[in-house]
Amino acid sequence: MMDEEMIIGKNPVFEALKSNRTINKILISNQLNERVEKELKQSIIKKNTVLQKVPRQRLDQLTKGKHQGMIAYVSSYEYVSVQTILANAKAKNEEPFIVILDELEDPYNLGAILRTADATGVHGVIIPKRRAVGLTNTVAKASAGAIEHIPVARVTNIVQVIKQLQKDNVWIIGTDESATKDYRTIDATIPIAIVIGNEGKGISRLVKENCDWTIHLPMKGSIPSLNASVAGSLLMYEVYRKRNPIGEP
Repeated sequence: MMDEEMIIGKNPVFEALKSNRTINKILISNQLNERVEKELKQSIIKKNTVLQKVPRQRLDQLTKGKHQGMIAYVSSYEYVSVQTILANAKAKNEEPFIVILDELEDPYNLGAILRTADATGVHGVIIPKRRAVGLTNTVAKASAGAIEHIPVARVTNIVQVIKQLQKDNVWIIGTDESATKDYRTIDATIPIAIVIGNEGKGISRLVKENCDWTIHLPMKGSIPSLNASVAGSLLMYEVYRKRNPIGEP
């Protein structure tokens, strides 16, 4: 039997409906806005989904009150293979653009990174199975629905994956505050994978040693580094900026 998870809130539920996820049941509050309820009913016309109206107090009990009037029970988030991510780039006739997260632990950081990844055309995100956050409901909420659209591979060994990507002609760029190269020097036209490290420790030694090169974000203030999701967003938008010059379609 397929594992089931609860997703909470209007945005995550509607994004799940747009995706290919199996949605088993949706619970809505008996106080839900009529316009939103009508929109929801239209969205599930072609879905084999049970819609059930319940007292608001029932949703409060299930979610501690943070539900925006609806929750859904869905099949668990499915991870993809690294080859699926590469195939995703090929299908779009684009050079691979991948984000690798090295032991990221904060679900809000992961959610924010997925949201930016969706906005900037990232073909997929790679995370490790151990010592790292996976795809959870908290991540889903933080991603504002982007979790439904960005393929995520969960792998046993990041270093082995990096070596395989290099064989597939993908260049691996690590982030390191002690690096000498400025992030603005990235050649975004090449197949590229950006590695973002742990919130506290940064990129692990073995991962750093296997990067093709490392870059840093220059900073004028007193704090030596940025939040992982903020740094990741700047790097992803740098690639987006160079791949999508102003004035070009």
